[in-house]
Formats: sequence, structure tokens, C-alpha cells
Amino acid sequence: MTESVSLISPRGYCAGVDRAIETVERLLRERGAPVYVRGEIVHNQYVVKTLAGKGAVFVETPEEAPEGSVIVLSAHGSAPDIYERCAARDLEVIDATCPLVSKVHAEVRRYAGKGATVLLVGHAEHDEVIGTRGEAPERVIVVEDVAQAEAVQVPDPDNVALTTQTTLSLDDTAEIIAVLKRRFPALQSPASSDICYATQNRQDAVKAAVEATAAELFLVVGSQNSSNSQRLVEVARAGGAESHLIDGVGDLDPSWLDHHPRVALTAGASAPEVLVREVLDYLETRGYSRTGNEVPTDEGVVFALPPQVR
Repeated sequence: MTESVSLISPRGYCAGVDRAIETVERLLRERGAPVYVRGEIVHNQYVVKTLAGKGAVFVETPEEAPEGSVIVLSAHGSAPDIYERCAARDLEVIDATCPLVSKVHAEVRRYAGKGATVLLVGHAEHDEVIGTRGEAPERVIVVEDVAQAEAVQVPDPDNVALTTQTTLSLDDTAEIIAVLKRRFPALQSPASSDICYATQNRQDAVKAAVEATAAELFLVVGSQNSSNSQRLVEVARAGGAESHLIDGVGDLDPSWLDHHPRVALTAGASAPEVLVREVLDYLETRGYSRTGNEVPTDEGVVFALPPQVR
């Protein structure tokens, strides 16, 4: 059988990631180094190392940035106390929070303002969930799985609301949400899903590729702490394919290719296309011919940069 690698699209950068990275790069060009960034601007090791090489300084807390300096807040969103701590140090805040994450923050504020208990479906230790929960910590309960959905208790079952982490799998959240709706018939929820367009589009593309390409091996380029990349691996495995998450070609175990003449290749929403191309080049040296979509993404979504860098 002829060996082939199918490029899946859409893959790679979403509009929110593109906006966050461009924000830091533009600040470095226009104001010069150093530019301080709280947390990883996006969850990708290559991106973080590349920006650090250009003069970005990544810090965990606002207190690590010199008073009066510029600080960029990451795409994952930050809790209100972070803004307060930045103000206390007279830091100029450039907010690179993804607008879709900002939407979830606004939902939490609105529901909590009405006295509701907010059930936030997501991974408790993920940066996005930590920031979202920080909008109303006394009113937000994180629900990570079906078991927790079955067990969670709220003060007033008639005043309870739902939000979700943006980078989850729609299939996984559907089961959790179904339990919550059964247990809390009065559950309020936003008019549209909190799961972002890019997360959903990439998962749908993997599902379709599992069926259409008959690929036995799915390689997902992305870092281990990238939630949306992890979900792509899970979607491929759920479809019956072997799948691995790799930061780049250096993580590719050649033994994975044994007895797998059909490979599919994609990337999480925070992974640059250059890493995909390196994996593709390696596969070609192993005799794999390339098929699929050369264009990473054509989703037609663009988010305006923060006003300070437009």
C-alpha cells in the first residue's frame, strides 16, 4: 500500500491566538524589549521560546514586572484581582484575552450579579478556568466530569446557571450538560455555546478525517498543556485511530509509523504552521506522499488588536 499523509484543515492558529501573538510582537517592534507577559501568552512551547528570544519576559505574577512597565495579559483571560494588582504597581496593561473567553467572563459576572450559582464546566487547573472562576469565586463551582455533575450541590436549585471552558470537546460537555439540565431544570445558559468556533471546527475536521481518510495514525501538533490540542487527540482516538500529541518533529517516535501507511496530520489552535511543515518534511523523507489541504485555515475570523497596539 502507498504511504500517504493527509493534511487536515482547519488546523493551527485561531483568531484569538493570532491576536495575542501579534500583540506581543508588535509591542516588541514598536516599544522594544523587554515586554513583560503574565503566564504563557498561548499554550505552545515553541511560541513562548520564540517570543522570549525576541525580548518577551514571561512572569507568573504582576509583582515580577518592574513598576510602571508594560505587561501583556495572556489569551486565556485573567481574574479581576490580577488587574487590581497590576494597577497597584502602575503597570500599563495590554489585555490579550481572547474575545471568546471575555464573553464567558461577562456571562459569569451577569449570572453572579443576579445571585445565581454558576456551574463552570471545565478543567479546574486550566489557566482559562482559573481566570473565569475569579470573576465570582464565591458563586462559581467548577464541574469537571459526569460524576461531579451528578454530585454537585447548589444553595438554590432554581437560581443556577451554566458556562463552559471554551476549549473543550462538544461531545464531552454534552454528556455533562445533559446531567446538569436533568438535575437542575431551571438551569440558565447562554444563547450560544461557549465552546469556541476554532475548537469545534478542528474537532469536526478530525472526525471527518477519521472517516474519510481511513488513517490509522493521527498526529496532532501542540503542547501538552494545550487543552484544545489534547481534545483533538481524544476525538481521533474515539474514532478508532491511534493518535499522539507532539510538540514538534522531535517528539515523533518513528516506531509509530510501523504498519501505518495512512497518516493524518493536524495542529491545535495555538500551534504554528512551521512545526506542521517540519513533521510533514520528515514524513516525506520516510516515503509518505502528501495529500489533503495545504491551506491551514480559512475560517474568515479576525479579532481586532488591543487599542494600545492598533
